[in-house]
Amino acid sequence: MPNGFLTTHVLDTGNGLPAANLKIVLYRGDELITTMTTNDDGRTNSPILPVGEFTTGTYRLDFHAGDYLRAQNPNLAEPLFLDIIPIAFGINDADSHYHVPLLLSPFGFSTYRGS
Repeated sequence: MPNGFLTTHVLDTGNGLPAANLKIVLYRGDELITTMTTNDDGRTNSPILPVGEFTTGTYRLDFHAGDYLRAQNPNLAEPLFLDIIPIAFGINDADSHYHVPLLLSPFGFSTYRGS
């Protein structure tokens, strides 16, 4: 059985805080795998894709940034510059920890493969 798993961490760089209560949806190809929400530390309470469910393939994380940003600042002009941020990535090692963090502000974001 593969030992890999998938995690994330969302940081609100505009406010200098973890992004709490941000909805994240994981897809494998077009198949919905799970929906989670970040905790007060900007992480999910468990791996998004835990050991035992982790397989190689093409995935997409949809970060529902617009809902989060509206909750932080209801005075942001609509439509928001960022709403749902899709991050498509591949998993080619079923025994590795894949960490896909998101650094977020109302007008930009970045991601990388973390550890």
